[in-house]
Amino acid sequence: MTRADESAPGRPEPAPEAIATPAHPAVAPQALNAGEPVLTGRDGEVITLVEGTTFCLSDRSGDVTPGGAQGLFVRDARVLSRWQLHLDGHPVQPLTVLGKEAFAARFVGRRPPLTRQNDSTLLLVRERLVGDGLRETITVENLGAEATACAITLFIDADFADLFAVKEGRAANGGAEMATDGSELWLTSRQDVGRQLHVTTSVDALATPGALSWRVVVPPRGQWSAEIVAEPVVAGQRITPGFERGEHIDSSEAARKLRAWRQESTPIEVDDPATAKVLSRTETDLGALQIADPRTGTPFVAAGAPWFMTLFGRDSLLTAWMTLPLDLGLAVGTLQNLAATQGTKVEPTSEEEPGRILHELRLGPESAQILGGNHYYGTVDATPLFVMLLGEVWRWGADRGTVERLLPAADAALSWMEEYGDRDGDGFIEYQRATDQGLANQGWKDSFDGINAVDGGIGRTPLALCEVQGYAYAAWRARAELAESFGDPAAAERCRKRASRLREDFAERFWLPDRGWYAVALDRDKRPVDALTSNAAHALWTGIAEDEHAQILVDHLATDDMFSGYGLRTLSKAMGAYNPMSYHNGSVWPHDTAIAVAGLLRYAHLRGAVPLAHRLLNGLIDAASAFGDRLPELFCGFDRERFDPPVPYPTSCSPQAWAAAAPLLLVRSALGLEPNVPKRTLRLAPHLPERWSRVRLHELSLGPANVEIDATSDRVAVAGLPEDWRRIDGAEGDE
Repeated sequence: MTRADESAPGRPEPAPEAIATPAHPAVAPQALNAGEPVLTGRDGEVITLVEGTTFCLSDRSGDVTPGGAQGLFVRDARVLSRWQLHLDGHPVQPLTVLGKEAFAARFVGRRPPLTRQNDSTLLLVRERLVGDGLRETITVENLGAEATACAITLFIDADFADLFAVKEGRAANGGAEMATDGSELWLTSRQDVGRQLHVTTSVDALATPGALSWRVVVPPRGQWSAEIVAEPVVAGQRITPGFERGEHIDSSEAARKLRAWRQESTPIEVDDPATAKVLSRTETDLGALQIADPRTGTPFVAAGAPWFMTLFGRDSLLTAWMTLPLDLGLAVGTLQNLAATQGTKVEPTSEEEPGRILHELRLGPESAQILGGNHYYGTVDATPLFVMLLGEVWRWGADRGTVERLLPAADAALSWMEEYGDRDGDGFIEYQRATDQGLANQGWKDSFDGINAVDGGIGRTPLALCEVQGYAYAAWRARAELAESFGDPAAAERCRKRASRLREDFAERFWLPDRGWYAVALDRDKRPVDALTSNAAHALWTGIAEDEHAQILVDHLATDDMFSGYGLRTLSKAMGAYNPMSYHNGSVWPHDTAIAVAGLLRYAHLRGAVPLAHRLLNGLIDAASAFGDRLPELFCGFDRERFDPPVPYPTSCSPQAWAAAAPLLLVRSALGLEPNVPKRTLRLAPHLPERWSRVRLHELSLGPANVEIDATSDRVAVAGLPEDWRRIDGAEGDE
């Protein structure tokens, strides 16, 4: 997921008259993913809980404070904008937050001491669970030797604001009509009476507009508790929450879904304790970020919390690719969901075009006002990535019938690449937004200044991005392999020739011999945009790079200008636009670094490729450990020698899908794991980093086979491979 103005995917470049100033703020809704996300609290104090499309942002005491970006969000609308607990008229003093799962947490606090001479004797625990609503159990425990009286008040409000209005900081405070019924509270949107929130409690409370209150006496060494449930209503229909009243968190729908995901996923063991912890967190976060299509039940991964809990073309496809060693079904579900939303007509406001793959899907109150609907197609890379992934799931053992049913979508995608993607017929895929409301930059670096030259000048659209040509090359090769497998040798030959021609043209037009790297893009005049960026490493991942060029590129990527000590910078320190605190011009993105590792190990025969891959891999694992075993969307690109641990990026998403999946790509790449189920081959070309010592994959599902892989630095053992399969050791070369 990508954001503009350094931190929000997809901000459109505003027309001059629409640029906001402090004196004249813009109030009209912007395009999808517009605007710098507002900060949700002081650094380190925002707690994010997520389950499917639902997420909750609060501070460390568990409070949702009005006036900012905190809240409970369901289906792209904020259904709670205030959820503050007071004890005897004062906020609870936070002690710690406990939680091993992404969808639940325990907020531990206390009543502040009544006097300086007395310690606090009241412990307060808020056990919170999210899942199409919110359930919270408040427990007050008296640790003292005498009974204590206390007043407990939970302040509640909802503005029912669209997610984008919140993210951009233009949501109004409050805004709900409130009604009480005994100890229940109803909140209704003033703009849409079909959107409501129903709040109930297990212990009778005094319900007043905006609050539930209890006056209790807690006996010595005793406790009092109450369960509060917030259930959203959308379009007049109450949403069934993913939990029952009173049930243990382990029995909730979210917990059951996560257990099923873990049981179905491939167990991966790495001897390095730090990597093992990161992989465990990866599995948990990917489970929490999964969403099932309500019509078909097919799964996909939402792009990331807090702002992108929805289907994203680029993000969901790359995450699915990285997750293949863990689970094939997620990739198949992603392809099916994106095929179902594939473009069929030309619609400038949404940038829909026949065959184009979706950029993102939204369901919030403002969606119909934004770019003509809730489907937005302004992405240049999702379409070739779709075809790439279809070829890859075929190699990993997807059902023949399932793949065959997706072939028309792949062919429509290739037609888009040739007819709409290649705007001028030069063989390269370019982008330029259809209206002034669309995304100005439509690759993964979609901030307004994300594509620039050595001197810092911004590239002018239409732009043909370096990495997108690599994706297109891999897409044509994938379709050739599929055509061959499905009995169409003529189509296979056409696709291979198309890929070969693109590779030759790419080498001629994108390679900069005087600099030693690939241009990040060709601009509207077909001149190279010549900055040294991480995009060039994607050319290694897809195999479009020729060995001669790849060797020189590896040498440049290995310099301290590109390697921060924790990962690959998005932009070299030697470039004019470099800023380690920027969104795309010097920061480190874990998914981007993982793709670079995969590319380097694809070219492992080149001098320096393997050592650099190991340096990048080790840096990412160290960064993950510094961030609590969870890789964030991005972090600042300062030198490790200057700031250790790494400096967080303030509005980075966490958990975020392709960052969570990045460690899986590291494992696959280090093993050189390339199955081809239709051809009954398993290729392994391991280059394990020294710290890993040993890697084991248990019951890796490859079509009809369940394979065990046990690898060390000097040997690889494979068990469970069918007799008619062939094991191949060593990497596979390109044309």
